[in-house]
Amino acid sequence: MRFPAPRSHGSARVWMLPTGPLQENAVLVAGAQNEGFLFDPGDDAARLLALVQETGVTVRAILLTHAHFDHIGAVQPLREALRVPVALHPGDLGLYRAGAQSAARWNLPFIQPADPDQAIAQGQSFTAGDLRLTARELPGHAPGHVVFVAEGFAVVGDTLFAGGIGRTDLPGGNHPQLIAGIERELLSLPDDTALYPGHGGATTVGRERRTNPFL
Repeated sequence: MRFPAPRSHGSARVWMLPTGPLQENAVLVAGAQNEGFLFDPGDDAARLLALVQETGVTVRAILLTHAHFDHIGAVQPLREALRVPVALHPGDLGLYRAGAQSAARWNLPFIQPADPDQAIAQGQSFTAGDLRLTARELPGHAPGHVVFVAEGFAVVGDTLFAGGIGRTDLPGGNHPQLIAGIERELLSLPDDTALYPGHGGATTVGRERRTNPFL
């Protein structure tokens, strides 16, 4: 399989791979010691496993920005293959447990994952080798949505996109809460901070601050 080349941020490297019919971005991040995390494995478990194997990254955990079904469809096969824990904010546990039910509304196949192993909290640090990310709560698209911030980049799920923001018309959505969270947790970062969203291409804080019509 051919995979996109990683983007570098200091000693960290980031791979973003669209998965499944909704083209949800799974993200693999590794530090200089080639240890890291897999974020939001939404579908295409075999392709994601092949990416991990080809890059040689030692994945220490599966970290979830939130629990909409298109972000968790490959969690179970990958946690078993990689033998790693799964972490989710408890505010999204209800969505997580309803994954199969939600996917059925779209007539999409789905493997319901067993419950997460770890809870994510505001300000929690996740370390793999020399790689360190910090979780920041950013609800509004989903009640337990978090983003993961590192030096020079952030994995932001469905909060902020290139030219857009996350939907707030889904159960648990809250538009003012999402906008306030984006301003507090993302627009406070340096303009050159790269953002890796749950759908579409990567962007930067500065680009979205200047051109995003929702902000």
